[in-house]
Amino acid sequence: MVLSLLIVFGSLPLLTAAGGGGARSEHQRIVDFWTHARVAQAQPRDFVFDPTTHQYRPAAGKPGGSGVVSGSSWTKGGAIDGSEGKVLFQMDGSYWVCSATVVTDSANGRSIVLTAAHCVYDEVNHAFATNWTFIPDYDAAPAPLSTSSTAYCNDTLYGCWTAAALTVHNGYATAGGFNDQAVLYDWGFAALGNGGKTGTLVEDVLDNAYDGPGTQAIVFAPQSFGFTGHAFGYPAAQRYKGNDLTYCKGTVDGDPYNSDDTYRFNGCKMTGGSSGGGMLFGFNETTGYGTLFSNNSYGYSGVSAMHGPFFNANTLATYNAALSGGNDVVGD
Repeated sequence: MVLSLLIVFGSLPLLTAAGGGGARSEHQRIVDFWTHARVAQAQPRDFVFDPTTHQYRPAAGKPGGSGVVSGSSWTKGGAIDGSEGKVLFQMDGSYWVCSATVVTDSANGRSIVLTAAHCVYDEVNHAFATNWTFIPDYDAAPAPLSTSSTAYCNDTLYGCWTAAALTVHNGYATAGGFNDQAVLYDWGFAALGNGGKTGTLVEDVLDNAYDGPGTQAIVFAPQSFGFTGHAFGYPAAQRYKGNDLTYCKGTVDGDPYNSDDTYRFNGCKMTGGSSGGGMLFGFNETTGYGTLFSNNSYGYSGVSAMHGPFFNANTLATYNAALSGGNDVVGD
């Protein structure tokens, strides 16, 4: 059995990194950095794990199977159209894509988005991602032009928002790579300042667009198995092209290969690029609102399922760090 990681446990400290101090000039620099050509080069960040050898290697995606909804285009509209978005970032000299969700927060002057830790932090070089950018409602964005040097964000529906701070838990940062500890902590948060085409917060833009909250609620406690969930993201490997909001609907249990210490979202075959996308319970398919309980993280080859970490007090601590931001190591 091969574990495909899309990349992260205990009462450990967490790490934060400032991405530009909220300076408008830094935001504009990142927006200008993401030309059509660079966006076209960006690839899903995902890995394959062999539990026998405990060795990892890069992978283009994972095969899937059947399910209630195993990875279909989301066409029902609602708030999830805007609150789920695409992430662009640079890590170790390469360009990458992931997915992320705008979450409800109490911060003033910033918005918080949930993604996967491996979409925020380089576990090999122990460094945070750079040029981290969130694009809401990527469904409405055009395909990037591989030879164009113009700013891609200008051609998206609402524009782009860049990270003023990134946070991951130290349980992920000190795991030493993708391993049994790492997969338990594969969540991360980004704090976004003013941006987009209006120079305002992304949640304010989405509030106006959907005549209601432009964010999704989040819970910081593990959920009992056996409930129905929805998972969203922008898969970009194998049959997916990365520009279509995709969802799964199915029963959520524990991962038997991981001692039930993470969730198994049965029947979900989204591939690389969906990593970091939100898993929600109580999702209303008419309004597009639900409650985040995990995020897309990893899968096994030959198993039709997506997996994700339990949200708990450590997740809450990581989230709280994003509310205030800062270039600090938080905790003992």
